[in-house]
Amino acid sequence: MVETIGDLLKKQAERFPDRLAVKFGEREITYGELDEMVNHLAYALFKMGVKKGDKVGLWLQNVPEWVVGWFAVPRIGGVVVPMDTWYKASEAEYILGHSESVAVITSERHGKIDFAKMLEEIRSELPDLKNAIFVGNAPEWGMSFEDALKMGEGWEKDEEYEKRRKSLSLDDVTFILYTSGTTGKPKGAMLTHYNIVQNALDTANNLRATEEDRYLVQVPFSHCFGCVLGITAAVNKASAIIPLPVFTPENSLKAIEENKATIVHGVPTMFIRMLEILKTKKYDMSSMRTGIMAGAPCPVEVVKAVKSEMNMDILIAYGLTEASPVITMTSFDDSDELKAETVGKTIPGVCVKMVDDEHKEVPMGEMGELACRGYNVMVGYYKRAEATAEAIDEEGWLYTGDLATIDKYGYVRIVGRKKEMIIVGGFNVYPREIEEYIRDFKKVQDVAVAAVPDAELGEVVGAAIIPREGVTIEPVEVVDFCYGKIASAKVPRYVIIVDELPISGRGKVQKFRLTEQFKELLEKGEVEKLTPTAVKNRKK
Repeated sequence: MVETIGDLLKKQAERFPDRLAVKFGEREITYGELDEMVNHLAYALFKMGVKKGDKVGLWLQNVPEWVVGWFAVPRIGGVVVPMDTWYKASEAEYILGHSESVAVITSERHGKIDFAKMLEEIRSELPDLKNAIFVGNAPEWGMSFEDALKMGEGWEKDEEYEKRRKSLSLDDVTFILYTSGTTGKPKGAMLTHYNIVQNALDTANNLRATEEDRYLVQVPFSHCFGCVLGITAAVNKASAIIPLPVFTPENSLKAIEENKATIVHGVPTMFIRMLEILKTKKYDMSSMRTGIMAGAPCPVEVVKAVKSEMNMDILIAYGLTEASPVITMTSFDDSDELKAETVGKTIPGVCVKMVDDEHKEVPMGEMGELACRGYNVMVGYYKRAEATAEAIDEEGWLYTGDLATIDKYGYVRIVGRKKEMIIVGGFNVYPREIEEYIRDFKKVQDVAVAAVPDAELGEVVGAAIIPREGVTIEPVEVVDFCYGKIASAKVPRYVIIVDELPISGRGKVQKFRLTEQFKELLEKGEVEKLTPTAVKNRKK
């Protein structure tokens, strides 16, 4: 049976009060202790006047207090609004303002990020924001997290508090995550208790998770990957959560070894960087079992290396925030090749179809936009009825914007983003196909492909390459690797060698930023249009 988010934790605390729930360095919190902290914070918010349906921002790095807030806000019928830690003041102002958040749970200065200073700058522009709770030292106009927990003492004696908890429905919206697109302001995807808890449960089942597992959560809690597939999936099985505040490959590998983690999620770039470290430095990976890789295509050699070097039988998942987030997933029975080439089959209760521009289903095996329908589809975008109508039709189909195929066995293959398509002289080119081909070049560690403006053809292909450690690549080598093997329109005309790709905080390559980077280099004359060596020699 699926419970509300708050009741899910309550059930596990009653079953396993002494079992480890959160481990953060030397700090250990049991399920019983976590549930008590959640009640204290929830009751404090209740006493502050947070009503059912009120929005509360969570603006913290991956720390135990984020976990407490994740369960406390829904316990009184509030709506969690996760906020990325890399937000600047103007971005935070938009999210808190558009969501009409009445409170925010944040932190004092953390490294270079001064949350308190940014809130001080914008709070006069946020009339709905009445309360701010700070982990660590609080400014005069805020309250410390510890004081909020003290304020929440006596919750068990307040009948109105218990009545509020029992009044909640699985269909209540409890989560609004603002998804950043390539253009325009972020849209707030609204998810319910049922969306989140069921999707987390299906994911945990696919991972064959148990109360013996320990999730190292290195992806941000502020994204579905962290709070649904990390926190909520773990609690569904009474597993332990190990928050990692800042990802570096060394931090992650060290945390796996020290905490005997068994499950780790990440985007392919994270695992690639961890594997690079393991080539020269040893860490104990014997505790590892599995995890989810998502967010970008994964080369088969990475799947194999993760298995051999990290002791992980990795699973591949595909989804998006608007789908709670998982739509499809591979299984332990799938081969390494299927895990690299596909994103698996639909999870229980979800169906997909591929459609053309008129939203008519295309024949099996043909490429189309992936649409999904099921329990996992969001309620809609907050205060964006028009955008909701564009994304979800009257029959409940959610149109993802991703291009894909499905075979007779039900395996889905993602081809690329509909909006990222490059039109080279009228020829449709999909970046993902080119990226997958270039990844076979042994000198390449990672690659991203984007459109570059061209006076003759409208657009041509540009590729940003990260070389393998200790390897030098000349841009023309990449062009030569592609020329004659893939259609000429798909061969990169511009290649830049970089140390890192323009990655969002959620681990996805921002193609629009890559296009902007190429434009700037062109304007400065710092990148040249390349001709394959074979063509040059032929002209000679």
